Amino acid sequence: MIHALINKQPVEVPEGTSILDAARLVQVRIPTLCKHRDLLPTAACGLCIVRNKGSGRMLRACSTPLEQGMEITTHDSDIVEVRRSTLELILSNHPMACLSCGRNGECELQRLAADFNITHETIKRYVKDVPPDVSTDSIVIDFTKCIKCGRCIQVCQERQNVWALSFLDRGIGTRMAPAGDISLADSPCVKCGQCSAYCPTGAIVEKDETAAVWSGLHNPEKVCVVQIAPSVRVTIGEAFGLPPGTNLTRKLYSALRRLGFTAVFDTNFAADLTIVEEASEFLERFVHKRGELPLITSCCPAWTDFMEKNHYDFIDNFSTAKSPQQMMGALAKTYYAQRAGIDPARLFMVSIMPCTAKKFELSRTHEMHASGHRDVDVVLTTRELARMLKQSGVDFLDMPDGEADSLLGEYSGAGTIFGATGGVMEAAVRTAHFYATGKKLGRLELESIRGLAGVREGKLNLSGTELRVAVAHGLAHVETVLERVRQARREGRETPYHFIEVMACPGGCIGGGGQPYGVDDERRRLRMEGLYSDDRGRGLRYSHENPELQKLYAEFLGKPLGPRAHELLHTEYTARPLYRK
Repeated sequence: MIHALINKQPVEVPEGTSILDAARLVQVRIPTLCKHRDLLPTAACGLCIVRNKGSGRMLRACSTPLEQGMEITTHDSDIVEVRRSTLELILSNHPMACLSCGRNGECELQRLAADFNITHETIKRYVKDVPPDVSTDSIVIDFTKCIKCGRCIQVCQERQNVWALSFLDRGIGTRMAPAGDISLADSPCVKCGQCSAYCPTGAIVEKDETAAVWSGLHNPEKVCVVQIAPSVRVTIGEAFGLPPGTNLTRKLYSALRRLGFTAVFDTNFAADLTIVEEASEFLERFVHKRGELPLITSCCPAWTDFMEKNHYDFIDNFSTAKSPQQMMGALAKTYYAQRAGIDPARLFMVSIMPCTAKKFELSRTHEMHASGHRDVDVVLTTRELARMLKQSGVDFLDMPDGEADSLLGEYSGAGTIFGATGGVMEAAVRTAHFYATGKKLGRLELESIRGLAGVREGKLNLSGTELRVAVAHGLAHVETVLERVRQARREGRETPYHFIEVMACPGGCIGGGGQPYGVDDERRRLRMEGLYSDDRGRGLRYSHENPELQKLYAEFLGKPLGPRAHELLHTEYTARPLYRK
């Protein structure tokens, strides 16, 4: 253990702890723009400078370990003046476009400029006129707002293993851009949006489509319906000052109706549907030996894109079940439209989703027109929904509790935990076990596959046979799991896993690229607990027991994996080049 003083306050930390982290233990906040709790230090911004007694040089707190006997000063007149000058230099290469920026009010640079009372220009401003990259339907890069902190590059390369972004050129000409200086659409980008989640400014944001939704709501020819993803209910409150994990499901139902939506569906219902189809597909492969093992989940569109580009040797292992968003869109414009007597051409389906990749998912045209129409018309992130609620004048937190529409709204606890890493696997195992044995699991919570470790494994008995499962989240961890399967194939051994869940974003959907800013592992844990708490509190905890789902199969779909289910709820995959030509 290291013993030292920070601003004359004694602190004891394990060896190797940075000065920045040690300072937090004595309630001292050292400003920084480049360091994020999830990421390794780069010392790029220079704001976290501190002084050690007896030394004439300043240390960068994010990258300097606290040493025995240090007496650190984090704030004095000289240090504050250097920080202010550093901020002024950063601002001299930054556009003054705060009012029209997607991060206005949530920008880390803006907040620090206010903290240091920077009210006017002291250094002549020079901002290079570079057009934004709007080549994708998911993410917008405004290069003029980049402060070269390197967060987006680190998360894209090291945490996601995508390598779509990099630093180009050197010295004063250094800039962030898609690798090879090509457009983002032509790069290996999978549209997960983690770059936007970690960017401290408005340099990378989601493509805002709130105007399209307002237009639909104000169009008398349209019948607007909406679906809410599992994780959104425990994250939307953060945009209104509530703690992470606060469950606002029923307030969301009421608020969305107040915005003008004719029907409010819950994507949890479609998550239950996904589980029934996927569990049935798994048992076809595991019990009846019809199909490749392991079965790999397919509900995450960023992971689907990554697989088709990087791991297409596993296409035969991929579940053909569409994502819950896609299933809900197809059912809204078939089953719901028929029952409500509405021309599906008039239906305008909006999805509230945790990630930017769901916007990209709409471009998978062979999947998104199962109803004969565009199944989902617009995807909004959690952040976009928060902006719409604030624009509308609806007092969201004071809204009375509401209900989802009965046709596509009832859900189980298994559908809820879909939003957390490991949740899809846990929900599928619950139903698969019952289908195979006719008995419920003795313990519903599969603790071995819960948590935030990058790769987690579990085993259970299924009709006398050992079932081995694995969970990976954050695309950099996927290679570990898939390589174990490849190695077993090369050596002629049995697969080490029978069922694999993959989520592109750390933490799963609760850590999606379209969620409220400021996510770290502590927030991920709180958000996950909000979902697990909802699961524990529900009387219905198995997807296949959902009465509305049973009615859907009886009246419309027939049976799981049946002809109509395949037509509306299943898809196929194609190997694609890493770089688009």
